[in-house]
Amino acid sequence: MSDDTLRVAKIRSGTVIDHVPGGQALNVLAILGIDGSAGEAVSVGMNVSSDRLGQKDIVKVEGRELSQAEVDVISLIAPAASINIVRDYEVVEKNRVVRPERVTGVLTCPNHNCITTGNEPVESAFDVLDGGVRCAYCDTILREDIAAHL
Repeated sequence: MSDDTLRVAKIRSGTVIDHVPGGQALNVLAILGIDGSAGEAVSVGMNVSSDRLGQKDIVKVEGRELSQAEVDVISLIAPAASINIVRDYEVVEKNRVVRPERVTGVLTCPNHNCITTGNEPVESAFDVLDGGVRCAYCDTILREDIAAHL
């Protein structure tokens, strides 16, 4: 198969998340809450050759455009990702993810003593670091498996 061969079919409308580090596509699906139970049409290419990343993953979600909160969390595991909005088989918008300084209300703190994990009405907040995120309340740092804390 040549490198120019289309490995994953085009979508009519929805979102294409490209330039995801190889092996992270399943984490992207977890961030989006896609587990197959709702019948979403999803195409995934994993460990595809990439000049920029060596190997990359691609996720195509039919009929859905991502929220900014979803893009912010994806940026934590795929800082070089691009988000392409497709309508009528054409890319109408192409954006690179921008890592926010803070993500709020999306992740849960793994520290069971953190004020955000109790019965207090406190929304979680994490400051974004180069190698992970840090809870704004208890300073717990997440470096691995960020998608598991959604």
